[in-house]
Amino acid sequence: MRPRSLSLRLALGALLLAAGVTVAADFAEARVGRSGSFGSRGSRTWSTPAPTPTAPTAQPMQRSTTPQNQMGQTAARAPGAQSGGFFNRGGFMGGLMGGLLGAGLFGLLFGSGFFSGLGSLAGILGLLLQVALVVIVVRLVMGWLRSRNQPSYAGGARPDPMQREALSGGTPMGGGQTGGGQTGGAEMGGAGAVPRAGFGTAPRGRPIKLQGSDFDTFERRLYEIQDAYGRDDRDTLLRLATPEMGGYMREELDELARDGLENRLGDVKLLQGDLSEAWAEDGSEYATVAMRYELTDVIAEKATGRIVQGDPARKEQVVEFWTFVRSPGGEWLLSAIQQG
Repeated sequence: MRPRSLSLRLALGALLLAAGVTVAADFAEARVGRSGSFGSRGSRTWSTPAPTPTAPTAQPMQRSTTPQNQMGQTAARAPGAQSGGFFNRGGFMGGLMGGLLGAGLFGLLFGSGFFSGLGSLAGILGLLLQVALVVIVVRLVMGWLRSRNQPSYAGGARPDPMQREALSGGTPMGGGQTGGGQTGGAEMGGAGAVPRAGFGTAPRGRPIKLQGSDFDTFERRLYEIQDAYGRDDRDTLLRLATPEMGGYMREELDELARDGLENRLGDVKLLQGDLSEAWAEDGSEYATVAMRYELTDVIAEKATGRIVQGDPARKEQVVEFWTFVRSPGGEWLLSAIQQG
């Protein structure tokens, strides 16, 4: 075999390896929202939800149609919007172009020309292997940090996992208790609590009181939305979520369909949940609930059923803040998801 032909085969193999690693990174923990924080929470969209025993911290919102006016920041991307800049993009092409730029700058620093590091197939092969290694290392570090931030709980699931916390009274409405035996009030980070330092500005809107039936609905929505997403049931998703959230989920399902894939979700079970905030503003009522739940999360090829990502025999645990909105007396709709 000629050396040039061997180098070409190695380069193509490295390219496929890097692309495969990037696909795994893009679809890891796919589920609803793909481990992101997006949606709208009214005037509290860009404020971090109040902490709870279920989720002591929350990631800031990453994507929303609600303008981010604080501190002169611009509005977030709307559904379907693309980020600007040729190198400012995700996926394999973003990593590849960033690597090309890095290789050129490396050549300039050592006085051998901008494209000296890419003057041969061996140079391209080395670059592609470096890109693949960087992606792998970043994914490992992200997983390690996520596991460190994940709170540990003893005892497993409870008969009544959703803490039905009254807003004004501070007593459990459904008899459930969260981890550690705490029973509520402002100390739990309920809707009447003042956010602790580092958890955003003072709450906006008028506090409201929730009933036990509201918490039943939140738990039911978790099951219904994950089930509909796993079955690609877009009509049900649009019925259970706001148009903004429905648009985000439709984009995710469209992307999977373009790649000939499907996200199979199953065995969803709420392990623990409690109220973070509940308030009314501008004729709408909002409730943000922290939930820790488990499910099976698998990416498979539609045509063959071959598993691409995940293990159908292994359940994953997730901690998220789900925000719901309704008109007074109306049905609760999912309006935002933020990672815990």
